Amino acid sequence: MDKELVESRYRSAAASALECFSIQPEKIVLVAHSENVTFRVTAAGSHTRYALRLHRPGYNTLAELESERSWTKALNAAGIAAPEGIATRQGKYFTRVDIPATDEQRYAGMTRWAEGSTVSDYLDATPARVERVRFFRRIGEMAAMLHNQATNWQVPPGFGRPRLDRAGLLGETPRWGRFWEHADLSTTERKLLLRARAKISETLRDYGESRDHFSLIHADLHPGNIVYDGSNLALIDFDDSAYGWHLYDIASALIEDRLTPGFDALRQSLLEGYRAHRPLAERDVDMLPDFLLLRGMAIIGWLYQRPEHGGMGFFEELKNWVVETCSSKEQ
Repeated sequence: MDKELVESRYRSAAASALECFSIQPEKIVLVAHSENVTFRVTAAGSHTRYALRLHRPGYNTLAELESERSWTKALNAAGIAAPEGIATRQGKYFTRVDIPATDEQRYAGMTRWAEGSTVSDYLDATPARVERVRFFRRIGEMAAMLHNQATNWQVPPGFGRPRLDRAGLLGETPRWGRFWEHADLSTTERKLLLRARAKISETLRDYGESRDHFSLIHADLHPGNIVYDGSNLALIDFDDSAYGWHLYDIASALIEDRLTPGFDALRQSLLEGYRAHRPLAERDVDMLPDFLLLRGMAIIGWLYQRPEHGGMGFFEELKNWVVETCSSKEQ
């Protein structure tokens, strides 16, 4: 969607939401429009920066959004840098605002801005392969620490997040969309994906949901959702966080590099970083190809639900890889 159109639709709602927080804005800048509409807010006087998000209607309930805040607060307390929620004047984390231009209502929430650049931007500007390998080890370490906290944390009463289980990934209404219905799939490709979907569903049933490999996960753990400030890493964007398999987080971190030279070194480095903090059985590692395919299917589903992103050059490469991988499973 055109940036000026997004501004015209959502800026007044952002300003209205800010009135509910004890922050006097000096500057409001639109920074992203994808799942949510996100503005960067600079406070007057202190120049402290915040992220104000207008959440997409119908994706997460208010209870699920509040549960996200509970988890990120617990992660910060455990030494894992995650978004720090800012309360409204009424002591709540979210307020609801009207969007007259689209005839909808959205929940608005604020967090402190994570200073630095995303790991993806940093690595794009730093082409040295050894640096990329080093950072993937750090991503593996962060994923392991996240999963350690999640498996040991006692969730508070009323806590709830969606499930990325067999139904959430491969059911009739997957959380990220019915990937097999994407318009750019041929009839043959669609049938191929459906057969692979059925096979992987059976594999996941056998794999099970043991607590040692299934808990709360970030669920969108790619380098664009990790911020690097020159020394430390911080996780952002927990909007997709859910109960799911740990390997789905690992696959999410790796999928965008699956088609690049040197992928095996990145994969090995990430797994080494993970194993430095958390056990990972060979059976789990053997499941990684299926989870990479699952993540690829999920991205196709995400694009199916969001045709405005259909022109992404990444899609054609990803689709071809998914189709080839589904075909190889039949050989």
